[in-house]
Amino acid sequence: MMQRAWLEGGKLLRRLAWEGERLRWRLFHPITLGARIILLRDDQVLLVEHTYRPGWYLPGGGVDKGESLEECILREAEEEAAATVRDLELFGLYSNFSEAKSDHVALFVSRDFDLHPIEANNEIKRAEWFALEALPEGLSPGTARRLAELQAGGPPRAGRW
Repeated sequence: MMQRAWLEGGKLLRRLAWEGERLRWRLFHPITLGARIILLRDDQVLLVEHTYRPGWYLPGGGVDKGESLEECILREAEEEAAATVRDLELFGLYSNFSEAKSDHVALFVSRDFDLHPIEANNEIKRAEWFALEALPEGLSPGTARRLAELQAGGPPRAGRW
């Protein structure tokens, strides 16, 4: 009983920290840059579920100071999906103006990577493979749009996330 209370309290603290960080970014970083990656293997995609927000997402995150987009996505692939990526293809550049922010996202695709055992941590609750034809409920809207674009084919894109 006491252990469950500690776990629930930890979830609440992570959620509050996430919301506080979002507010800090809105106030002090009006323009943000991030990267996400579509990891594909045998018509399956690797998606992650975070500890601090509901839904399934593509692995990725924000570009750190002094870091290139490529360095960012290689780091995020390792941190969130335990993937060592060997080959990257730029899929598109997107802008997200929701929640009073000006967020820009570079999306990459990789079919050439090594995977290590994925362990749950403070950021990632779980990571799972899904067939492109059988994506899970709770897929984030942006992730759903990007995977639909991937399946449709065509040239690189630039638009709204």
